[in-house]
Amino acid sequence: MERVARISEIIAASPISFEEAIKAGFERANRTLRGITGLRVLEQRVAVEDGKIIEYRVRLEVIFVLET
Repeated sequence: MERVARISEIIAASPISFEEAIKAGFERANRTLRGITGLRVLEQRVAVEDGKIIEYRVRLEVIFVLET
């Protein structure tokens, strides 16, 4: 059986942590993409305001298998 996968890139954010940003990105992707087999964190950044971290941001690759 042959399988073909595709990768979509998404950006997600959370005011709490990188882990929460990853979860938010996964949960959102999972609502519209079927067959997700993995995620890869490409980048992590933070937004800073008045000397404090206000948001954690991640750029993710979402790997999913295409349906036949």
